[in-house]
Amino acid sequence: METPSACWDNWVGEALETLYSLKVLRSLRPICLRSSQPREFGADDDAFQVFDEMQHWDRSSVEVEIAETTFSRWMHDTPSSGDEIVCSATGGDGEAGASYEKFKKLILFSGNDYLGLSSHPTIGKAVAKAAQEHGMGPRGSALICGYTNYHRLLESSLADLKKKEDCLLCPTGFAANMALMTAIGSIGTLLAGNSIPSEDEKIAVFSDALNHASIIDGIRLTERQKSVKVYVYRHCDMSHLNMLLSNCRMRKKVVVTDSLFSMDGDYAPMVELADLRKRHGFLLVIDDAHGTFVCGKNGGGVAEEFNCEKDVDICIGTLSKAAGCHGGFIACSCD
Repeated sequence: METPSACWDNWVGEALETLYSLKVLRSLRPICLRSSQPREFGADDDAFQVFDEMQHWDRSSVEVEIAETTFSRWMHDTPSSGDEIVCSATGGDGEAGASYEKFKKLILFSGNDYLGLSSHPTIGKAVAKAAQEHGMGPRGSALICGYTNYHRLLESSLADLKKKEDCLLCPTGFAANMALMTAIGSIGTLLAGNSIPSEDEKIAVFSDALNHASIIDGIRLTERQKSVKVYVYRHCDMSHLNMLLSNCRMRKKVVVTDSLFSMDGDYAPMVELADLRKRHGFLLVIDDAHGTFVCGKNGGGVAEEFNCEKDVDICIGTLSKAAGCHGGFIACSCD
C-alpha cells in the first residue's frame, strides 16, 4: 500500500503533467543583477532631484544580463525554476563565487519602472538612510506595532495626489484590489444582519471583461460570500454597460475597471464612465496601477488626465510600477 506522501507525490506529478501539456506551467527566468559602477552618494545628490536629461543609472533598470543556460531554456521553451543559477553561483559544491557562467545582455521592454526611479541615486540614498536610522521591516502587522508615522505620511501624500480624503496602504496592488472587492461584498452581508442577503439586498458589481486578475480574484472571493451579483460588460463597451445598468433592478451598484489596461495599452473611457455614473448613481472604482505618477499634469493618474477625479469614488494604486518601490494603496473618502 502506498503511503499518503507517495500518493500525493503521484497526484501532484499528474497535475503538473497536465499543466505542462496545456503549456500553462510558468517558468522563472532569473535576471542577474550586476553593479557596473559603485555608487557614491555625496552631498551633490540633491542636484539629481529634478530630471533634465538621461543619466547612466537610467540604463541599469533596462540593460540586464541573463545566464546563457537560462536563455537557452527560454528559447527552447524548456521549464525552469531558476535552480541552474543557484547551482552556478555556488559552483555546484556550495562555494559561493565559484561561477564560470556566461551571460547574455538583454534590453527589457516589459518592465513597469516607467520613471526609472528604482535606480535613481536620490531614491537609493533615502532608502539607505531610512534603513540605517530605523532598521529593516515593520516588526509586526499594522494592527500591532507595524504602523508608523512614515506610513501615515505616505498615506496622506497619496490621498492628496489622488484628490481623496484618505488612503490605506496595502502590501501590494494585488492585495489592495482583493481587499477592496471583499470589503465591498461584505457591505451586503452586514446590512443583512450578518446573514446571506436577499437578491434585492445584494450588491451588483459590473466589471470590464479585461480587468486585471486581482480584480477578478477579488470578485470571485466576494461571490463566495453570496453577497454580490456580477455582470461582466464587453471591454470598454459603454453601450453594453449602460444596457446592463438599465436592466438591473438592484439599488447598490458598483462599476470597477482598470484605468489603463496593461495588455493592450488602452484607456478606460473615463468621460463616458463619469456620465453613466451621474445617470445611474453607481460607485465608480478604478485600478490606476499603470497611470499613477505617469498620467496627468501632477502625476495624479488617468482620472486627472481626463479631468474626472471628482467622478471616481475609489482609486486603487500600486507603488511597484512608476514609483519604483513596492506596495499598494486604496484612496477614497473617509466615510
